[in-house]
Amino acid sequence: MVTTASTYLFEATQKRFFFKNVSILIPENWEGSPEYKRPKHESYEQADVRVAAPALPGRDEPYTRQFTECGEKAEYIHFTPDFVLGKKQNEYGPSGRLFVHEWAHLRWGVFDEYNEEKPFYSGKSKKIEATRCSTGITGKNSVYKCQGGSCITRSCKRNSTTNLYEKDCQFFPNKVQTEKASIMFMQSIDSVLEFCNAENHNQEAPSLQNIKCNYRSTWEIISNSEDFKNTTPMTAPPPPPVFSLLRISERILCLVLDKSGSMSSSTRLNRMNQAAKYFLLQTVENGSWVGMVHFDSEASVKSELIQIKGDSEKNKLLESLPTRASGGTSICSGIEAVIEKLNAQIDGSEIVLLTDGEDSTTGSCAKAVKQSGAVIHLIALGPSAERAVIEMSTETGGKHIYASDNAENNGLIDAFGALTSENADPTQKSLQLESKGLTLDNDTWMNDTVIIDSTVGKDTFFLVTWEKQPPSISLWNPNGTLTEAFTQDTVSKMAYLSIPGTAQVGTWTYSLQAKATETLTITVTSRAASSSVPPITVNAKMNKDTNSFPSPMIVYAQVLQGYLPILGASVTAIIESNSGKIEVLELLDNGAGADTFKDDGVYSRYFTSYSENGRYNLKVRAHGGTDSARRSLQYPLNRAAYIPGWVVDGVIEGNSSRPETTEDTQTILENFSRTASGGAFVVSQVPDSTNVSLPDLFPPSQITDLDATSEGDQINLTWTAPGDDFDVGTVREYIIRISGNITDLRDNFDDALQVNTTNLSPKEANSKETFAFKPGNISEENITHIFIAIQSVDKSNLTSKVSNIAQVALFIPQHSPASPPSLPTSQLLIPFLY
Repeated sequence: MVTTASTYLFEATQKRFFFKNVSILIPENWEGSPEYKRPKHESYEQADVRVAAPALPGRDEPYTRQFTECGEKAEYIHFTPDFVLGKKQNEYGPSGRLFVHEWAHLRWGVFDEYNEEKPFYSGKSKKIEATRCSTGITGKNSVYKCQGGSCITRSCKRNSTTNLYEKDCQFFPNKVQTEKASIMFMQSIDSVLEFCNAENHNQEAPSLQNIKCNYRSTWEIISNSEDFKNTTPMTAPPPPPVFSLLRISERILCLVLDKSGSMSSSTRLNRMNQAAKYFLLQTVENGSWVGMVHFDSEASVKSELIQIKGDSEKNKLLESLPTRASGGTSICSGIEAVIEKLNAQIDGSEIVLLTDGEDSTTGSCAKAVKQSGAVIHLIALGPSAERAVIEMSTETGGKHIYASDNAENNGLIDAFGALTSENADPTQKSLQLESKGLTLDNDTWMNDTVIIDSTVGKDTFFLVTWEKQPPSISLWNPNGTLTEAFTQDTVSKMAYLSIPGTAQVGTWTYSLQAKATETLTITVTSRAASSSVPPITVNAKMNKDTNSFPSPMIVYAQVLQGYLPILGASVTAIIESNSGKIEVLELLDNGAGADTFKDDGVYSRYFTSYSENGRYNLKVRAHGGTDSARRSLQYPLNRAAYIPGWVVDGVIEGNSSRPETTEDTQTILENFSRTASGGAFVVSQVPDSTNVSLPDLFPPSQITDLDATSEGDQINLTWTAPGDDFDVGTVREYIIRISGNITDLRDNFDDALQVNTTNLSPKEANSKETFAFKPGNISEENITHIFIAIQSVDKSNLTSKVSNIAQVALFIPQHSPASPPSLPTSQLLIPFLY
């Protein structure tokens, strides 16, 4: 598959790109072989392609998990075992060609040139056309039905509401074609060897590529990428890919802990020990090998590698934690001590480095670290962190997490909780159900509940920390029974309780009473209740690691059960600045503003509330309430095109129907709650706002879901309201313009005919807007469509990008030679809009 894909990709990209090195990560439970090597920085979570069971039985459609903006790298490609084994070539075509289609999604952020929700449109030809690129692809529009052993083919009927074809109508391409484009439409056609470009791109079609990429062709997006800019065409054929077979083995990890003098301030040393104990007691997986190194101005190995099998190994490591902070800071000494100790076992080993200080000498070991094969995870405590270590972490595939000195935010414990193995089965990972803190006065209470849903419950762990005196702790199970007492560790100022077996499903209630004025925190984790049922998970990220004011950031949070999206959850992002200032955002899955697709289980929002320069940390909470959250059974919006059949010598040779679900969403889920760390990001060039407020530099977000219906000679528009600052607040006004030419409207919006919007009062961001108007006379001659777009204006007169372009036909399209003739355009019939 990959070898044939490499050659196909090379020709499709004008001899620029091919697959040079390919690593195949083999599961730990597969039989070993001498040719298998240990992975270095490769992991299942960071793989380009995941080979995994289908999200639902029988649903083998390949797809790319893609929720970022046009031109941005996607998350991963999901292939099922049956697809990789070549069992689905009738339905999806040659696997190597399809791999290139999905690779373009993943690497260059392009979208499909079909649209399963809008498979047909009314073209300038005044005929119903299949959504495709290019229009040179020929075929038949037919209904093909099979029952028992017989199949019936008939012409498509027109839907009287949409004036397009009926729901069961499909486009069947001719088996023999001459058209070379496009790979993002149907790469399975033998003649297709190229991506659509500016010359042959079909701007009329309601394809996802047009909608998401502002009507630009896929080749325009690819040729504008950094990959393209940094390459030139090759003259010789490419070499075949070189494959490395890597087998996942037992996790090897070393804690490298800072015990320098600065760790004695703000209870940092004790908080580090609390978090490290939590990691060893609950987060790290059984079977892992764990060691420990301390460092100040020099390093000392405190524990050789120990394989975690049970409590005795964990307790031995707990005894090795530092008890006193003093001395200078030499980060390299700590890292080099690990590299020297691990030696032959270094490939793929993980170094968890926790430090609170800067060390100008860190660059001296950067090259050795990058060449070693180790993965560096950085936990930066406090406002200072050495940039060289951040670069080490990024370049070795590690995580970079920031924790402030504000204990109430529970940042250190969250940071260690995020360090589950990237190769472990999801059912074996520790999941965080709750993480919160509160500063209380003496004798006051912290009362709340924790939900344990049926997908988790194994190894459930409650952890409470304090700063001064042990609080009174009470915990009741869903039946109202008081649990046994917590184990207290007065030295580390923490108490914990492990629930034996599988914890009871339902709402657990806790009460913590402070015995002094101080900060208390509670953390609750659990694992999947069953290895055969994937748990509900949440993971979060920002759209980039570094940013400059006033460019916005985007927060993304995925809520999934296995590969199935969870819809209707309440998801909030907590963003903490260097100085501890907190910003809370409600994330939305509404397909507007920062959210690319509605109802895909990805909740998004713009972040612009920059308070200072430096690091910010992201944490996300997801909560599903009864009667709200539900499991989506919808197919991925950008799944691979299914070949319904081919037209051979004028006759349709059909495939079996694509397996589909009979409903879009499954039964309502029970209550659930999850929290997750989304890592850190750095912002620069934020003006000092100590004595003056920051200027308004944030325009409204682009409207991306403009839609309409027609009613007589009136057009009814609907869209989601943007905000004064991207997706927050209320815009001042909308500018709606129309044109008979889609390119003119896109490129010369200000010159197009403006619609009177005097009576249109904008609503608050994320509200549904509606507006009706009569288009009147357009001066352009021989127009077949009216194209419509909107621009928003805020109170500072900043304007948004022009919206997606909606269009309406001025005729009833022909669908067969027997169709009635088109009505003259002067009658201005507006039967539909897509």
